[in-house]
Amino acid sequence: MLYVEIQQLYKRKMKIAQIAKHLKVTRGTVYKYLNMSFEEAQEYLGNPLKKPKKLDPYKDWIVAWLEEYPHLSAAQIQDWLIERYPDLVIGESTVRTYVKEIREIYQIEKKAIVRQYEAVPEQPMGKQIQVDWGETRQKTTRKKEVKLYFIAFVLAHSRYKYMEWQDRPFTTKDAIRCHENAFRFFGGRTEEIVYDQDHLLSVSENAGDIVLTAEFQAYVKDQKFRVHLCRKADPESKGMIENVVKYIKGNFADSRVFKDIEDWNERALQWLERTGNKNVHNTTKKSPVEVFLVEKQHLELVSSLLSNESTHAGIITRNVGKDNTIRFAD
Repeated sequence: MLYVEIQQLYKRKMKIAQIAKHLKVTRGTVYKYLNMSFEEAQEYLGNPLKKPKKLDPYKDWIVAWLEEYPHLSAAQIQDWLIERYPDLVIGESTVRTYVKEIREIYQIEKKAIVRQYEAVPEQPMGKQIQVDWGETRQKTTRKKEVKLYFIAFVLAHSRYKYMEWQDRPFTTKDAIRCHENAFRFFGGRTEEIVYDQDHLLSVSENAGDIVLTAEFQAYVKDQKFRVHLCRKADPESKGMIENVVKYIKGNFADSRVFKDIEDWNERALQWLERTGNKNVHNTTKKSPVEVFLVEKQHLELVSSLLSNESTHAGIITRNVGKDNTIRFAD
């Protein structure tokens, strides 16, 4: 059908670019079919990828995934293949080319992707971690839908990432626990940590001074790192972590089926190892895990992990009277 449509449109004096746009294929595909006879097209489509290719054994999976989730990127296809076949070694360009051919042959349209601009100055090693929260809706194994919440961390120099998920909204205590887990994952912390002016961490702004919640303020004091709070959606300050949140949503979470939160977090860590921290970063042109091996040496060692239950759970705010007294109980 594709061959016939191309031939008919060309006979109607449509230009190559117009045919390609109308049929949602590349101009190269149009030229290819115009130079074929009907018999040649039949033979080609009978064996559309011609000589055997490395991904041929996985073709049925790829076609099925693309037909069910047409928006999937080649990077997601690669991650799903490696997740299912851990021993498969395949390059990004190979997957990208193969997926492109499959889309053209089976006429599976893909939504255009708008790249996000990461307007963030390069940070020295060990200088900064950026933190942000996100949420998604996932289909469950029982065909229902559940809302999930996550916190993401990224080392600003190496782009080495960590994330943790919950099936309920985050509290300040949850945020503190996840910071401890992130520091353990990184093997230390940076001098500064960047956040949105999030309600979990800040309660008011007075003449430019940020007032942290008592619970988080005590934690910052114990761990001795500098806090930088910035406006939401501020690419100059935290575009890096905003891109990480989009990456987690668009590559890891997108179209995955949720079983339970323990399984989800385990799969998230596996994704970080094989994809999130391994694939070459678009800006640095380096693998985060390789750069992290050097940056790790510049991180500050963290004091013994806090027992959040005993250290911070009992913090209670009190009002100070004009006579400098505090009312303990009514």
